[in-house]
Amino acid sequence: MPTVVLMDVSLSMTRPVSLDGSEEFQRKNLAVHGLNMLFEHMASNYRLEFTALMAFSSLWELLVPFTRDYNALQEALSNLEDYDKTCVESALHGVNNVVQQEWGNACPCQVVLVTDGSLGIGKGSLRHSLQTLKQRGDDKKFPLPFPFPTKLFVMCIANAEELQMTDGMDNLEELLRLSGGDGQIFTMEGPLCMKSVQAMFGRLIDHAYSPFHAVLHCGNLSSDVQVFPRPEPIIVDDEVDPMPRNVNTDLEIMGFIEIADIASPPVISRHLVLPIAVNKEVDEVGAGTAEELEEEPSSSQMAGKSPNFCVLLHGSLKVEGMVALVQLGPEWYGMLYSQADSKKKSNLMMSLFEPGSEPLPWLGKISHLGPISEAAENPYGEDDSKSPFPLQPPVKRSYAQNVTVWIKASGLQTDVQKILRNARKLPDKTQTFYKELNRLRKAALAFGFWELLKGVAELLERECTMLPDSAHPDAAFQLSHAAQQLKLASTGDSQYAAFDHNIVPMHTDFSRGGYEI
Repeated sequence: MPTVVLMDVSLSMTRPVSLDGSEEFQRKNLAVHGLNMLFEHMASNYRLEFTALMAFSSLWELLVPFTRDYNALQEALSNLEDYDKTCVESALHGVNNVVQQEWGNACPCQVVLVTDGSLGIGKGSLRHSLQTLKQRGDDKKFPLPFPFPTKLFVMCIANAEELQMTDGMDNLEELLRLSGGDGQIFTMEGPLCMKSVQAMFGRLIDHAYSPFHAVLHCGNLSSDVQVFPRPEPIIVDDEVDPMPRNVNTDLEIMGFIEIADIASPPVISRHLVLPIAVNKEVDEVGAGTAEELEEEPSSSQMAGKSPNFCVLLHGSLKVEGMVALVQLGPEWYGMLYSQADSKKKSNLMMSLFEPGSEPLPWLGKISHLGPISEAAENPYGEDDSKSPFPLQPPVKRSYAQNVTVWIKASGLQTDVQKILRNARKLPDKTQTFYKELNRLRKAALAFGFWELLKGVAELLERECTMLPDSAHPDAAFQLSHAAQQLKLASTGDSQYAAFDHNIVPMHTDFSRGGYEI
């Protein structure tokens, strides 16, 4: 999960702070000290994290683009310049641009806003931005909420008492609410000093940047690992009393299965699994990128170190083309597998399934799976020519009913064109015309696609006006009747929009007998 650090470099950040009667510091110096502490922690524990540094006042500037080089981030902090007034809205627009250019809209991102709580004055201030939220056009929308998942952390170089003297805290809380509420506001406790700012950034580290250490077990073998990024708690919506579910720190491998049998299952998140022993050795030789965490450490990394089960597991999964099913908690499972970054290097990954005893229906209940040796005969055959998966359901389902599904626009277009083709051959194709029309009507009602009914009605009216002079008189009556019935159904009125109701042909003097629909 990448991080954007947004540093306030307005004039209010240059206000002096007296430290125990000694040399005077500015609030900016306290902020830089806290950020250096954060970067040092990430360099040691989160060195695979991509971090960007931005500075803002009335304008914003990207000082360091997304990088894993924390020395470059700390160097940029030491060269900060002072500018004019604070404009948080402009800075948030900058964050939106920077993140979307690098990661798009799907990647979750953490934003660390470092400010002193003086949020500007007049036009451009946070107070003015929040007061004018409802008076804006689409071209001047407030940047929050971001189009990508976000956690916003506000680090105030001020204590709570100072913020409560103004409306600064209220404005920051509203900012947090607009971002989605998934974040926190941190303030300094006690006097403004180095110790207080260290404590504040320490709380941020404990909350958002603490590494997730676990023990991976497989029978009598085990290995200490770090899971990156830290797995987030999951809330199951269909529970009566939903409670956050956390990944256990003891990860138990239940068994192994071929990649072809598990296919590409739906997952809620993916994580990198790092063996801690290898991790420490990599630090000693100065490596710091994902590419340097290979499936098999170099001889210099392995020197003087006992064998590691995690490295053995990774190599085995890669060579055998299998995945390991792992239990994350009560009725919660995931899988471990090897994923290649390039032709030569790969990583051990862990994907989390949806909580439940049967996350992958084609495998059945995970707890019912067992070793091949316990089966009466090899389910894969003597020559591995077959597979026991997917499991066949105990009751054979009937697929005789034709259910209309529009996955692509071309499917919908085909159904509409079929109706129009039959409309042009009325009255000879009256039965087929109404059959296709009712099929489309039911699907549109099921999906709540009222606009489709109205659009097809307009197409039928157009066909009616374009009928040639040689057309049968009954064709015009049937087209007008069908168009009128579709328009009535598009209103949502229960009298005309009943799902089980069918549009029947209009009986006219030209009708040749009855029609069956």
